[in-house]
Formats: sequence, C-alpha cells, structure tokens
Amino acid sequence: MTAIDPETLAQSAARAERRAVFHARITRADGWFKVLGLAWLTPMLRIAAGDDPKAQGREIWQLLGVPLLAIALFLGAWAALAPKVQTSLGAIPGPAQVWDQVGVLWADHQREAQKAADFYSRQDARNAKLIAEGKADKVKSRDYTGKPTYPLQIWTSIKTVFFGFLIGTVIAVPLGIMAGLSKTANAAMNPLIQIFKPVSPLAWLPIVTMVVSALYTTTDGMFSKSFLISAITVTLCSLWPTIINTALGVASIDRDLVNVSKVLKMSTWTKITKLVLPSALPLIFTGLRLSLGVGWMVLIAAEMLAQNPGLGKFVWDEFQNGSSDSLARIMVAVFTIGIIGFVLDRMMFAIQSLFTFSNNR
Repeated sequence: MTAIDPETLAQSAARAERRAVFHARITRADGWFKVLGLAWLTPMLRIAAGDDPKAQGREIWQLLGVPLLAIALFLGAWAALAPKVQTSLGAIPGPAQVWDQVGVLWADHQREAQKAADFYSRQDARNAKLIAEGKADKVKSRDYTGKPTYPLQIWTSIKTVFFGFLIGTVIAVPLGIMAGLSKTANAAMNPLIQIFKPVSPLAWLPIVTMVVSALYTTTDGMFSKSFLISAITVTLCSLWPTIINTALGVASIDRDLVNVSKVLKMSTWTKITKLVLPSALPLIFTGLRLSLGVGWMVLIAAEMLAQNPGLGKFVWDEFQNGSSDSLARIMVAVFTIGIIGFVLDRMMFAIQSLFTFSNNR
C-alpha cells in the first residue's frame, strides 16, 4: 500500500475548500445576474470553477445561444424583406442603414458639442477682455441656443419620465395604503380608478395643457411648460398600477400581524412603517415597475404633442421632415425607446430585489 503524503492531502483539501468558496460566491452572484439579465454568466463561471463543461454548455446555449440566434434570425429577415417594402420615402431601411444613422446622429452630437464649446470659449475671452479694460459692467453670459442633439433628447425624455413617475409614486403609494387599510376608502376610490385608468394620454394632454398654461405663467421658471405638460401627463397615466398593487399588497397582510399591532397599540405611523410597508413591499414594487413601463410608453406620445424636446419630438420632427434618412432615424428612435424601456425595467427590478433582500435579512 502506498502511503499518502500529508502535504498532498493538505493541498487537496485547500483546493477543495477554495472551490467550495468559489461555488458559494457564484451561487450568491447568480441572483443578481438574473436580475440584471446576465444569467448566462453563471454557467461560464461554473466552468471556470471546474464544473462539467458539457452540462454548463447546455445552460449557456439556452440562456445566451438561443436569444442570440433569435436576434440573428430577426436581423436576417429584416435585411431580406426591408428592400421589398416601398413607402413614400423609399424602401424600408435595413439594419445597415439604421446603424449608419446611429453614427450620423452621434457625429451631429459631437459637432454641436464643439460649436457649444467654441461659443463659450469666445464668450469667456470676450468677458475677460472687458474685465481687463475695466468694463465689468458690460460683461454678459448667455446660454448656447443650438439645436438639441439626439443624446440630449434621450436625456430629456429620461428626466421627464422620472419626474412624472416620482410625482405619481408620491400620490399613488399613500392612496394605495389608504385603500388597502380601509374598506371605505377602497370603495370610494375604486370607481374613480376604474374610470380614469383606461384614459389615453391623448385625452389627458389637452386638459393638462390648458391647466398648466393657466397656472404656470412664468417664462423663466425652473421647468419649461412643455416639460411639465409631458411629465404631468405621464403621472396621470402611470399612477394607477401603483395604486392598485399597493392596495392589494396592504390588504393581503396576514391578519395575525394586524391583530398583534392592535394588541401592542401601535400608532398609525408605526403600523404603516413597521408592518404595512415591509409586508406589502413586493407588490408595491410590482406596481412601480408597471407604472414606470406605462409612463415610458405614454411619454413618447405626450412629447410628440407637447413638443417637449425629447425622443417623442425627435420622432415627430423626422416624420414631418420626410427626408430619405427620416425613416431610418425613426427606427433608431424605436430601438432606443425599446432598449431604454428594458434598462428601466431591469433597474426597477434590481432596486426591488435590493429592498426585498434588505427587508428579509
């Protein structure tokens, strides 16, 4: 019988321990990979940790290979069929033409950024000269008034949807808690929710426009009228999922917990913060995710009509422009809207997972 070297045993044990620690870390990270849409990273890491490559390869194919194949088939079908569809602006642009317009839009942004930098450099030089000549009273600072570029329009839309979403959240969560805690409040709110929930943003927009124009009369305020009109329209169309899901989450709290709060004579505020919100948090976040998705869809229509300088206005301007590149640019906007919508949903899902994890610790 061959004796086993104790040092070899120790090294094997150390390798096994390191592998176990690595696998434990991969398992913990897997939850966040799923939240971020990166679940395919887990089998890759497990292969690196020494797992069976064949089994993990099937997992990679399912999680990454199949989606990539579907995207490739979609792009191939699009490239083949697009030239066959003729419109008043010419053939439907294929993937290559749309990608070319991405480069054109980015080049436009860089040129406009350079113009803005040159403008401010000239302004600073002029003001410095006036100060040196003792004419500080003639110093003037103006903002660059060039056209908004595509990245800036994306940023405008994101700011608008978050502003409207935050207003909606501040309104919807307290109303949902009231509806969940009180049958009377629920009975009072339910018919209003059922009436206003299906109303289109195109119906809200004229009302919001008239109200904002009547109340917001300043011309040098923090927000432009078009921004407020778009954001408030987003609020009115997106707050309903949060109200409904918050009310459902609060109403479904374990009655034993409610009875304990009565026995302990908790104040209303303590009951809401220590009992109601932690228990209803998953459904509240579900409502918030739905509301943000609805708000992002509503925003594009609102910006088209309110002329808020975001993605909606970009699409409308390109439609009105009618140039040979307009259709490709509109399709760039379509993909941009879809990708941002996906990122916003993943972001809300990540925040929900973070809060839920912290609440369950």
